[in-house]
Amino acid sequence: MGKLVLTAFVSLDGVHQAPGGTQEDTRDGFTQGGWTVPYADKDFGVFIAHVFDRVGAFLLGRRTYDIFAAYWPRVTDPQDPVAGPLNALPKYVASATLKDPAWSGTTVIGGDLTKEVTELKGSTEGELQVHGSAALAQSLLAADLVDAIHLLTFPVVLGAGRRLFAPGGLPTAFRHGGGQITSKGVSIQTYERAGRPEYGDFPLPEAA
Repeated sequence: MGKLVLTAFVSLDGVHQAPGGTQEDTRDGFTQGGWTVPYADKDFGVFIAHVFDRVGAFLLGRRTYDIFAAYWPRVTDPQDPVAGPLNALPKYVASATLKDPAWSGTTVIGGDLTKEVTELKGSTEGELQVHGSAALAQSLLAADLVDAIHLLTFPVVLGAGRRLFAPGGLPTAFRHGGGQITSKGVSIQTYERAGRPEYGDFPLPEAA
């Protein structure tokens, strides 16, 4: 059975909106798009290439799919560590409105998300990867379908924007699976799902 892995970029205050470009997502008047760009370096590139080396198929939300489809088919080098897998491997898009995708290898899923994604995990060799796709990611987290998260936290506070972890999410515990800090201060940490949170109390100090 495949493993569903989410790769997500967040600011220190949890913003996930428009990390890759100024016009990527301006909803709610967001004007700070492209906030990850100054932090790109060799460490970041090596990590991303390593992630894409393990992919068996992609699962994307409609907005992220449209952004990817406008860019990556233009990168035609099959040895490119990102474009190669994206252009060659199956891509599944969770959408109720996309009817005739032009990007080769794309399948639209729009029914029972939990059922369809569970079936995709069962039929995928390697990782079923979600990149960006915040609304989809929230739905997958709520359905307890995410097996691991690569959480890249950038050293910037934005003060506004849509968050990855929305209020009311499913309480979930994760175990740390490894991590690093890039030369520009990006914290890259991997977390693997470990069931429900556990709770307790710190003991009170003894009376004098």
